[in-house]
Amino acid sequence: MRLLRDNGLTIVLMLLFSASIVGQLLSGWHVTLEDAARHNQTALSLAAYIRSPQFLSSVFENWESEFLQMSAYVVLTAILFQRGSAESKDPDEPPRDADLGKQAERPGAPRILRWGPVWRGIYARSLGTALALLFLLSFIMHWTQSAKMAAEEAIEHGGTPLSTMAYLGDPQLWFESFQNWQSEFLSTAVLVVLSIFLRQRESPESKAVAAAHGETGT
Repeated sequence: MRLLRDNGLTIVLMLLFSASIVGQLLSGWHVTLEDAARHNQTALSLAAYIRSPQFLSSVFENWESEFLQMSAYVVLTAILFQRGSAESKDPDEPPRDADLGKQAERPGAPRILRWGPVWRGIYARSLGTALALLFLLSFIMHWTQSAKMAAEEAIEHGGTPLSTMAYLGDPQLWFESFQNWQSEFLSTAVLVVLSIFLRQRESPESKAVAAAHGETGT
């Protein structure tokens, strides 16, 4: 079917995402059941676990780092170069998106480009902006759910729970974030460099197999 051919990448990625998050949910729930049994506590139902800060914090902790990586990558590749990488623009090529007012008249150009310079400016940066907002929303969810989880643990052990705002300065929150951020930036840098010398046949993330190492972009 043409629908599957034209949208296969998105479909497969969303199926992989669905399988992974269900796996995370079920395995995390069983860990929680085992922990409750060890401490003679009432076990959470699966429905309660889905809404629990333990699960939500772990989900948004990971989403946060992914959206940070993608937003930073989209913006940095717009202004910085790596010669020879399939993940970089060619520094010797002229700007691709110069004179958007004129390009707005091209057949098939997004209609918003004809709404004036302000809308062109917004649309021209819409991908990076959307990813940055998704990062911010994910970080807020990670922060608030982690704060709830820490408060529950403090009460359980007879301590004084921190407020949500106070938890924003807690080292645990930033440890959780930085341990994911560093891996995202490292993996992106590795991809940028490896794409100079290595190839993946027919992948748009790779140069053509026969391309010279010094050729930049796909």
